[in-house]
This record gives sequence, structure tokens and C-alpha cells, in this order.
Amino acid sequence: MIPAVTLNNGAKMPIVGLGTWRAEQGKVTEAVKEAISAGYRHIDGAYVYQNEEEVGAGVHTMMDQGVVKREDLFIVSKLWCTFHLPSLVRKACEKTLSDLKLDYLDLYLMHFPIGIKPGDELFPLDEDGQVISDGSNFLDTWKAMEELVDAGLVKAIGISNFNKEQTEAILNMPGLKYKPANNQIECHPFLIQEKLISYCHSKGISVTAYSPLGSPDRPWASSEEPSLLEEPKIKAIATKYNKTPAQVLIRFHIQRNVIVIAKSVTAHRIKENFQVFDFALSEDDMKVMLNLNKNWRGFPILWASKHKDFPLNSEY
Repeated sequence: MIPAVTLNNGAKMPIVGLGTWRAEQGKVTEAVKEAISAGYRHIDGAYVYQNEEEVGAGVHTMMDQGVVKREDLFIVSKLWCTFHLPSLVRKACEKTLSDLKLDYLDLYLMHFPIGIKPGDELFPLDEDGQVISDGSNFLDTWKAMEELVDAGLVKAIGISNFNKEQTEAILNMPGLKYKPANNQIECHPFLIQEKLISYCHSKGISVTAYSPLGSPDRPWASSEEPSLLEEPKIKAIATKYNKTPAQVLIRFHIQRNVIVIAKSVTAHRIKENFQVFDFALSEDDMKVMLNLNKNWRGFPILWASKHKDFPLNSEY
């Protein structure tokens, strides 16, 4: 059994999952099949990745072959920002379910606390390159997401890229029916998120780390930016345990009781990223990694930096 984190709805969320962002169509179906064969049971996707049909095809192949049953899997998707108006939330979720060809999601996250003008464009921009707001309030969006739980379309709902104040706003909402089960945030040794993680955990909200390897293939990466996989201290720790830097970077989260999603479409890396349960980092090595923190973000969300709900202006 893969170690799991128990959510506030009682469900168990496997602590390592496969990420599917930037997994190109044509490769993602194979990646999902490869991952499930390797033992992964948690698959993280999103409407905005535009590959949910392929993710679904991989899942169904493995179910049809009898490798897994639906209830063995933990499938996550995310509500995109152009569907924040309450009247659009259910349609967005149903579109994801029909692309995946599934009856329900285990977890559905609000991808950002940022509502964007509805329409076919995923990133409708103004003349300054900023997304155009839809004027919505994410608390109203949350209410609409709660209805998805009652309708049986999703087992749990959560948030992503929310800061403490925004998370608190949901928790303090009058008539709140379901607390967020999870907050998915960028996290790695250059951005350790100590305060936000400990806040979420104190409120019974699990945390998932995205970009655990620093997202080296993000399209806007520049060569001057720091690289986690090339960081000498991480390479030294990896050598010590006879593991790869990627395995050490994934293990880092497991030891903080943080769920972690690693994306790859390469068969041997998918397997390698899952071989993280046969060793433990010492307290000293964890300290070395925590001390690499420089509050550096691979995802500064610059396209929404002027939006009223931009989450990254506060300390955490």
C-alpha cells in the first residue's frame, strides 16, 4: 500500500501522484498507463491542461485490463478561472467528467482564487497583458462547488494557489458546508512554504506540493534561474542515499506529510519518481534542504498580478 494522507472527508489520498501539466497529447495516455503499472494510484489533472480526454483514456485502459478498479484510484481535477461565475461551475465539472469518462472525481480544486472573464479563451488578456476579471467572488464560487459534492459529482473539494487570508475567508464563510480538503501550492526547497503548510495542517486542510522539482520544463524558464536538480547540496544528499536528486526532492515532501505530484512522460522517470518509499532522509538532511529556502517561485502568476484576488502579495 502507498502511504496516504487522510482528508477531512475521511478519504485517503495517496501521498505521491502523477502530474499531467505539459504532458502533451499523444504522450499523456501512455504516461498514465505507465504510472498505474508502476503503482501510482493518484493522478492529478486540470481542465486548463487540455489533455483530460487522454488522461481518461489511460485510466480506462488500465481499468479495462483489470489492473485497477475505479475505487482504487484517486483522481484530481481543477476548476479553471473562466468558470468562476456560480452558474458555470457545474458545467465545467461535467465537461471534465465527460472528458475523463468518469462518474465522479475524488477531489476537485479551485485552480486559482482568481475569476477570469468567461469564454473560449483560457487567458483573456487586456492591453497590459493582465487577465480580465469576471468580477466574481471566490466565496460564491466555493458555494457552487459545494453543490457538486451534494450532487455526487465530486467526493471532496479543495483550493489551489490560495494564501492564508483567502483560505481563512472560506473557513469563516457564513453557512460553510464543506471545508477545503486540500490546498495545492508550489513547494520545494527553494520555496518551503513553512507558514502556509503549518496553517493549513492546523485547520485540517491537507497540502499538495506542485512543481517539486522546480518545473524545469516550464516554458518561461530562463538559464539564470536557480535549478533544484543541479543544486550541489541536493546532489550530495542524493549521492549519500544512492538516490537521484528527483527522488530526494520528492521524499522531502513525504517527510513533511505533504502530498506531492511529480510530472513526467518518460517511463523510467515515472518509475523512478515513485521509488521513494524505501529510504528516509535524516533530520540533518531535511534541515539542509529547508535551509535552501529563498522564496523563489517558478510560478509567479504574473498574468494576474493586478487582479483583486492575486494571492502572492501577502507574506504567506
